[in-house]
Order: sequence, then C-alpha cells, then structure tokens
Amino acid sequence: MRNKQDLTYSDLGEKSVKNIDQPVRTYRVSEAGAAPAPVSTDSPAKSDKISAAKPTIAVLPFDNMSKDEEQEYFVDDMTEDNITELSRYHDLFVIARNSTFTYKAKAVDVTKVGRELGVRYIVEGSVRKVGNRVRITVQLVDAADGHHLWAERFDRELEDVFAVQDEITQVIVANLPRRVEAAHLEESKRKPTENMAAYDYVLRAKDHHHKKTREDNAKAIEMAQKALELDPDFSLAHAWHACSLGQAWGRGYIDEKTVLKQVAEAEKGLSDNSGDDAESHRILAELSLVLHRDYDKARFHQDRAFALNPNDPRIVSQRGETRVWLGEAAEAVGWIEKALLLDPSEAERRVKFLGHAHYMARQYQESIDAFKRTSRLGHMEHAYIAACHAALGNMAEAEAETALVLERSSEFSISAVLKRALYALESDREHLRETMLKAGLAA
Repeated sequence: MRNKQDLTYSDLGEKSVKNIDQPVRTYRVSEAGAAPAPVSTDSPAKSDKISAAKPTIAVLPFDNMSKDEEQEYFVDDMTEDNITELSRYHDLFVIARNSTFTYKAKAVDVTKVGRELGVRYIVEGSVRKVGNRVRITVQLVDAADGHHLWAERFDRELEDVFAVQDEITQVIVANLPRRVEAAHLEESKRKPTENMAAYDYVLRAKDHHHKKTREDNAKAIEMAQKALELDPDFSLAHAWHACSLGQAWGRGYIDEKTVLKQVAEAEKGLSDNSGDDAESHRILAELSLVLHRDYDKARFHQDRAFALNPNDPRIVSQRGETRVWLGEAAEAVGWIEKALLLDPSEAERRVKFLGHAHYMARQYQESIDAFKRTSRLGHMEHAYIAACHAALGNMAEAEAETALVLERSSEFSISAVLKRALYALESDREHLRETMLKAGLAA
C-alpha cells in the first residue's frame, strides 16, 4: 500500500455540485497492470442518477496536533492514503485530494463543507506525536446534521513510521465503508419503496440476504431485481442477485432445477458487468467454489478481488477461507488472522474459520484454542474439536466433544460432511475422515 507507484489513477472527470463554484474532480484507483476502470458512455442524466444514489464521502486533511512541523508529511500521507484506499470501494463516491485539501489548516463546519463539496459523509482526523509515540483519532460524521457515526483512537509506537501509517490506514478503511453503509441503510428504510434508487435496493437486498430466512431470501432476490430494473449494468446488483440465488439453492428455498437456471443467468450478468469491481469478483469466487467446484476460477476471482481491494475484511477473510479449500491451510491462517485485526466486529464468526484453518493445517491445539474464542459452537465446530483432540491423543476430551456433536445433530455422519465439503485435495478429505473416525464419529 505504501508503494503508490504500484497504483494507477483513472480520472473520472469533474463533477458539478451545487454550492461550490469550481467543479470537483474525482478519480478511481486500481492496481497497476490491472484493467482500467471502464469509462462510462451513459448519458449524463443516467450517470448522475446512479452516482447520486451512492454514498458520497470526503476525507478532510487530518490535523497535525504536534508542535513538530516535520510531522506534516506523516499527517498528509495519512489523509492521502485514506482517500486512495477508500476509492477502491466502488459503492462509495469519494472526493479527490485536490478538492478536500483546500480545507487544510482551516477551522471547518462539517455541515457547510458537506454542502460545498456535495457530500453526505465527512471523515475527520488528527495526529499527535509525543516522543516516540503517536496518537491518531478519526471520526465519521453525517454532514447533513453533524451527527457523529463512528470514532476511533489509535495509540502506537513509532518504530517504523510507514508501517504504523499503513496499519492504521488499513483499519480505518476496513471500518468506514461498513459504517457508511449502515447509516445509509437506516435512511433507506425510511424511504417509500417506490422512490428508492438502485443502490438503496441493493442495500436492502444485502440486509435481507444476511438474515438468511426463507422470507428474507425472497425479499433479497426481489430487491436485487428491482435494482437491476433501474440499472441493468449495476455490478453490485448483479452480484447480490447471484449471491441471494446461490443462498436459495444452498438452503433449499427454491426448487433446485429452477434456481440453478436462475443462478446461471444471474452469474452471466455478474460476469459481464464485474469489470474492476472487487465485490463482484468476491462473489464470483464464492459461486465458482460452492456451485461449480471450479478451483481455478475461484482462485482467479479471489486474487482479482484482493488485488482490487486488499483492505476489505470480507475479501481478506475469503482469501483465507478459499485457501483452506484449495489445500493451503497454513497460509490461510495468516489471512484470517489479518481479517480479524481489520474488523474485530466479525470475530464471533471468523474465529470459526480460523479454527477450521488450523485444523486443516494439522495445528490441532491452535484449532481448539481458536474455536473456544466463540461463544456459540455448533455441531460442526464440536466435530472439529473432537477430531483435534483425537489427533492429539486426548481421547477422553474427544469423546466428550463427540457427545456434544450427537446432542446437537443426532444424524451426524462423516460422509454427509464430506459430501458438502469443498476440499480440492483428496489428502485433506482423508485427513478429516481419519481424525473424525478416531474421535468416534459415525462414518
């Protein structure tokens, strides 16, 4: 992330907004060598409609609270890196540096700045260096009313200035889009359904998808379809339409023959519109793995998603999960641990992925320790723990965990687990079979 020469910047042109005399210039950032962001050939009216539907955000220059003026470069770089990395999220409209830096070293009223730049959300921050320690604070503000949506403080030793800068930027950028999305979703829920724009429909589709019930799945598909009616080329709408149909298939909510045909059509629409959208490639990786067991495609799309946005904790976590299935569990551990650092709010779910990764890496005690970090263990987690204890020779503990598996799932069988498992290597499948059999689980 520090090497800005590894990035390319696509000039998206100037955006005219009310209450500001000069046009605001915007950019899209991508990896050098990657396909450039496609230049829209839509009419201005359509482009404006879609852009206006997305959350708009401006990162103001962070304040240098230190007396040392030589720290100014550190503070400015922190601001620039946040702008650059936020620009990777295609569902955000991020104002470029040359517009926001006009506010440098000025006392600002965020509601006024919001009007002047035509944005809904403002990111503010400050940096204070004392000796060899630095304290960085950052906050997300709703420019409509000045309401603070999120704030965080980071205290670090400055052993390596650039490492500290990059670490904090990654954590900030991993959290901000989620906070913006949550605020935008709450607002969209107050709108009459018939007046919603494509992005708002996608937010509702995601919200229903995450609830996983049959009724919510049906609503998720409906919301994604409404988004596509408004904008047939909207990659995020294609992504969540395909993902929700995949969920319907996986949970048996729709007849298999019917849903697989719908998924194939949705997947084609997603592939045709994925371009340089990281979220689309993340979902294509999932579909390639879960629906098709196409490991080469899954790796390709996951690598593409990560190259486009290495700060999205969902993509970082998926990088680890995918590598477990590909037979690279030892490498997977590090990626899942990084996702946990980027976004601790998802720890309850991701420590289960971490436990699975350690188990497949034959790191049995580490696997047990990881699973014990969650407060809710299902029958599969108990099965993995039983297998780990058996592999370690702790037969009394293995027997106790096996009893918990049967208590939660009386018809549990290793063959049923292997039927759903996505392991690419036969050696990994055999490892699971042997360790679970040794734990006393039914074949």
